[in-house]
Amino acid sequence: MLTCDTEGDVALRASGLVKEYRRGRAVDGVDLTVGVSERVALLGPNGAGKTTTLLMCLGAVRPDAGEIEIIGHRLPRQRARAMAHVGFAAGYLPLPAQVRVLEYLRLFGRLYGLRRPDDAARAGLERFGISDLARAMGTELSSGQKTLVGIVKAAMHRPRLLVLDEPTASLDPEVALRVRTGLRELSHELGTALLVTSHNMVEVERLCERVVFLSHGRVVADGTAAEITDRFGREDLEDVFLHLAKTRPAPEGVPG
Repeated sequence: MLTCDTEGDVALRASGLVKEYRRGRAVDGVDLTVGVSERVALLGPNGAGKTTTLLMCLGAVRPDAGEIEIIGHRLPRQRARAMAHVGFAAGYLPLPAQVRVLEYLRLFGRLYGLRRPDDAARAGLERFGISDLARAMGTELSSGQKTLVGIVKAAMHRPRLLVLDEPTASLDPEVALRVRTGLRELSHELGTALLVTSHNMVEVERLCERVVFLSHGRVVADGTAAEITDRFGREDLEDVFLHLAKTRPAPEGVPG
């Protein structure tokens, strides 16, 4: 299992997260750490607690118990300061239909307080290989192109932590490769940490260096893809995923 040794190495630290709803406990004592420049996948079957954990780490949902710290800023009291270092992108987020891509990115650059929003927008488009889309209208973009523009928008202000919900969902292989390549560059060049949720296990293995599996609101595995598949005695992450979808976690996260 990979860990961060000092506070300066940590982009996100969540400990003892608990969230209860009427239907029961969605998150049950989750600990999650993402190091600076580390690429981490948060995985699990439907109902595992991924979305609730993600929303708590973004400050959109307040935990019933536990603590969250982003770049040294404690949530919820210092959420505004923390979120200044965070970017969020998801394949399902819409883009304005009647706005050109560069205008859209320029707007967010100004909201981020960037001195040169146009330069940041063009650099982002170039990083993900879509400079030719700068003049395109939202209505002219494919779903894959919209996903890429959304990631460019989320990364324009050089966030210390970039949270990605299903970033390569329904993308063709060529576009998915652009996403992976651009995200790796962000991580290596800028030290941006990635926290990724996905149902595409192949993409996870290609992009992320560490995997955290949730099942029934608890962390049941945390390590490299090879460590986790070996621990569960499975061939690959997809096999682990299917196994967890069919079984409840054993006590203290030991696979049954």
